[in-house]
Amino acid sequence: MVDNRKEQERSALHSTIWRIANDLRGSVDGWDFKQYVLGILFYRFISENLSSYINKKEKEAGEHNFNYAALSDSKAERAREPILEEKGFFIHPSELFENVCKRAANDANLNETLETTFKNIEASAQGTDSESDMKGLFDDLDVNSNKLGATVVRRNEKLVKLLKAIGDLPIGNYNGNSIDIFGDAYEYLMTMYAANAGKSGGEFFTPQEVSELLARITIAGKKEVNKVYDPACGSGSLLLKFAKVLGKENIRNGFFGQEINITTYNLCRINMFLHDINYEQFDIAHGDTLTDPHHMDDEPFEAIVSNPPYSIKWDGDANPLLINDDRFTPAGVLAPKSRADLAFVMHALSWLATNGTAAIVSFPGAMYRGGAEQKIRKYLVDNNYIDAVIQLPADLFFGTPIATCILVMKKNKSDSKVLFIDATKEFARGSAKNKLNDDHIKKILACYTGRETHEHFSRLVAHKEIEEKDYNISVGTYVAPKDDREIIDITELNTRLEGIVSRQNELRTRIDAIVADLEGKA
Repeated sequence: MVDNRKEQERSALHSTIWRIANDLRGSVDGWDFKQYVLGILFYRFISENLSSYINKKEKEAGEHNFNYAALSDSKAERAREPILEEKGFFIHPSELFENVCKRAANDANLNETLETTFKNIEASAQGTDSESDMKGLFDDLDVNSNKLGATVVRRNEKLVKLLKAIGDLPIGNYNGNSIDIFGDAYEYLMTMYAANAGKSGGEFFTPQEVSELLARITIAGKKEVNKVYDPACGSGSLLLKFAKVLGKENIRNGFFGQEINITTYNLCRINMFLHDINYEQFDIAHGDTLTDPHHMDDEPFEAIVSNPPYSIKWDGDANPLLINDDRFTPAGVLAPKSRADLAFVMHALSWLATNGTAAIVSFPGAMYRGGAEQKIRKYLVDNNYIDAVIQLPADLFFGTPIATCILVMKKNKSDSKVLFIDATKEFARGSAKNKLNDDHIKKILACYTGRETHEHFSRLVAHKEIEEKDYNISVGTYVAPKDDREIIDITELNTRLEGIVSRQNELRTRIDAIVADLEGKA
């Protein structure tokens, strides 16, 4: 009953979001308009998050009728320092979402009000430990953009509608399950827009069921990990899946990632807040992971997951510093300049703890191509770092129909073999994409943890055989697919054809006789 009610609430939420997107989108491209919907959603979240926190503290102190939103800015200012220390940001009561929303329809300068509010929220963290986590979070929410309207009046009309629509979202009791509601709203928006945005959406949003599979692979047999890391974290969906699968309290030192795209980097930090991951629990860096890696001085990570961009260009051997980089030196060769796939793999391996697991979504070609990539695979296989290769179904990801695979690595394996799993048929067709359901995920995980051979599905392969196959680690090389073609008895088929021909000749003879009889009577 509880689960049904939760699903009904989620369905109602999704329907409302869909209506908002369609009613307000107008001339604004959907993928751009996403920034406004997510930005205002984030503004509402941190406003209610802060108010709820302060109200709870005051009621615990005996002020049962306390309401932060009704407090004057001057009185609220007295509590700025302790609030900043705990939450990492500060918002005056007058600038809370609910108060700005109430005044919006009568505020002729609404765009300026919002712009000032957003700047003040970011500025509140300056000089504190949360400064880097708050800086630039509203940069993509341009309230003066012509995309909202050609005039200030038109823009404000759109902003009023947007504030009201986000304010009307059925979030429910904030002290109940609203944290999940905000996170669900974010994920639904990302899924909805990514599905319609092609590569621009898919390249930084991994479908939730794939995220869950990756997370469960890396924590198999564990109840907690020191921290989780994604070297190409996009909007953070892979990292945040650990909070649901393992529980954020079981990730002792937090969530870490790096993202090269500034807009996506901002989205990732917003996503952390929307899932109630406080500023001291995450460290998301901006920059090129391959040439300017952050977190190199941190303790190695027990859980690494990633869905890096497929076969992108990078500096490679054009940058003389990279061949001497501790991440790439052990393989003795760099990934090709035109295909950085295995550079991300080597980076992840370098950041991996000795008791950790890395699960990287990989382009299939990197598993069998020759040249430098073959030499890197040789290094990985010969040093017993590859735990498993899992071939996924085609058409799972937004923006590409290709069948990707998961490369699983460990530094301290219990055996010296590689498990190959062919999961290409483990999917259900959704409205636009293939999907992994719970049964598919359970089947793949059971096979992965059991490390057993199952005909046409999995095979545990010794290193010697991989060496003999020139370090080709594509799943199809080791797991033969089931032949579902119908077996036809040629002799029986020929007999049936002879019968059909004989019957045709007989019918023709009878028809000719009937025609001749009719012509004679005529």
